[in-house]
Amino acid sequence: MSLNALIFDVDGTLADTERDGHRPAFNQAFAEAGLDWYWDEALYGELLAVTGGKERIKYFVESFLAPEHRPQDIELLAPSLHQIKTRHYTELVAKGALPLRPGVRRLLLDARRSGLRLAIATTTTPDNVRALLRHSLGEGSDSWFEVIAAGDVVPAKKPAPDIYRWALQALNLPAGDCIALEDSANGIRSSLGAGIPTLITVNGYTEGDSFDGALAILSDLGEPDAPCRVIRGNLKAKTFVDVDLLKSWSD
Repeated sequence: MSLNALIFDVDGTLADTERDGHRPAFNQAFAEAGLDWYWDEALYGELLAVTGGKERIKYFVESFLAPEHRPQDIELLAPSLHQIKTRHYTELVAKGALPLRPGVRRLLLDARRSGLRLAIATTTTPDNVRALLRHSLGEGSDSWFEVIAAGDVVPAKKPAPDIYRWALQALNLPAGDCIALEDSANGIRSSLGAGIPTLITVNGYTEGDSFDGALAILSDLGEPDAPCRVIRGNLKAKTFVDVDLLKSWSD
């Protein structure tokens, strides 16, 4: 198989959005709704076991609140809170508070010059994706991605493979013609479940996750003047990830 497309996760992969983006946006939404809930960094790390914002809220209510403190209308409340949270998140992104991770912009530009197709497969909402792209890569950058598989486009979220299968179908490519870029155990379970070779760049929340089957596990994608740290894998004498390296893994 030859490499034809790169499929990117968003949160934690394109940018380190969880701790400094989604988490404070959730807390702002809770405060706006008059709730005394607060997700600190440690608690949020536990909540990341569940993908999807609405699902995460429900999990918190069911697993961390005493029965007498659980709202009775959580099925209605969760979507409402998530909508408020999305507004606060996009405001944070617009302020430039969530820069791209090292090497992401460079690799995207390298892939475009090389004629590779680009796609996104994420559990976050389409609005969140487009806001991050617009404010980090510029207006119109969402058009760089031929497929944006996001949010509730499939009912079963990561670690189910459905979102990646949806992206593959939209690209009309076999799994072996693609490489996925992920950052979490749920992410790689999803991508490998769809049969897609996967590169991992960890973050503070996921560095202890299990990534069996990954092409490589790295601190980030690296830059020519700022090498990435290799946790596991063979970069073939390179110090950062570029298209040539990705293609060599697909040979």
